[in-house]
Amino acid sequence: MPLVKIGPKRQVTIPKEVIASLQLAIGDVLEMRAENGKGILILKRVVARKPRPRPTLTTREKILLASAKKKIAAINRDIRKAKGLTDAETKVAAKAGLIDPDQRWWWTEEWQKGERRAQRDIDEGRVSKTYDNVDEALRELKGAI
Repeated sequence: MPLVKIGPKRQVTIPKEVIASLQLAIGDVLEMRAENGKGILILKRVVARKPRPRPTLTTREKILLASAKKKIAAINRDIRKAKGLTDAETKVAAKAGLIDPDQRWWWTEEWQKGERRAQRDIDEGRVSKTYDNVDEALRELKGAI
């Protein structure tokens, strides 16, 4: 049985196995109540929905998904060193529900090159001044012209 730890803001992370088993998705609402010394979570549906079928993956897609999982974990661990996904990896990762289909572009190697470059700039202090509002930023830009 997976364990759950209460974080500093009283938040808990639901284990992957439970998410998969209950087919939970971001935005789902859970009710929690205490019952006989146990904390019970109950999934609440605003509207009825059919269970999401698990996608059927070909052998090639399973291999691509394994590679995509490793790359996604590496990006989440340290964006400075990680490589982005190939187009085929983003497609299968989206199909499997690992990444949002509308955000496939962010996970590509092309985009990740820019993320690495931006992170290096931040690490090396090459960042622009911060402004309190848009007008202040525009005044500064006009003065630079």
